Amino acid sequence: MKSVLITGANKSIGFESAIQLLQKGYYVYLGSRTLENGLKAVKDLHAEGLTNVEAIQLDVTNQQSVEAAYKEISLKTAVLDALVNNAGVSGAVPQNALTASIDNFKNVFETNLYGVVRVTQRFIDLLRKSEAPRIVNVSSSVGSLSLQSDPNWPFYQHAKFAVYGPSKSALNMYTVMLAYELRDTAFKVNTIDPGYTKTDFNHHQGTGTVEDAAARVVKYVLIDNNGPTGKYFSEETNPETGLIGW
Repeated sequence: MKSVLITGANKSIGFESAIQLLQKGYYVYLGSRTLENGLKAVKDLHAEGLTNVEAIQLDVTNQQSVEAAYKEISLKTAVLDALVNNAGVSGAVPQNALTASIDNFKNVFETNLYGVVRVTQRFIDLLRKSEAPRIVNVSSSVGSLSLQSDPNWPFYQHAKFAVYGPSKSALNMYTVMLAYELRDTAFKVNTIDPGYTKTDFNHHQGTGTVEDAAARVVKYVLIDNNGPTGKYFSEETNPETGLIGW
């Protein structure tokens, strides 16, 4: 049975990604910043008959928490087949380039970039032992330089978040660098825009469903050995191929 670690998986897109991967036969390590929330999520999954899952306390902003999560998972399995770096924060608003505080930048980057780096670097040895390791980084079209520079983009006037956007742009670049370093291996490393999804992340103002958003994430966990790596996919923006400019 293949296994996956999903960060920030106790709710929203992460939780739905767990559901869909459980339905695909994966064993899910459900990362949650607080164990209480993680256990509640697992209880809900068990109630739906999805039992190959366990909660892992994992605060991606805390190195000790990441180390503890690694120790706990490595005692249970020698191999991790997939990592979904889903945990993210939006930061305080408004987010204007001239007035956003440095503390706001630091807090957002701590989760959206540094958290991904922490978790990826710590779990890479378990992933290396998989025959077909996959890393999926959950990004956003808000972090796309191409879209943010295009006045014809439907969200051009509305998605100017000067803190959150750069954190996702940096995540996109990290994905490129990571995929390059792993280019001669079986790894597939991609970054995914789940779309403008209705969750508590945006006060339920999104237009898409968590089911569709999670399906976009799960798709790149499941890609075969001929699948892409080092790419950025936004199926909401480009329904034909999903590929968009960085």
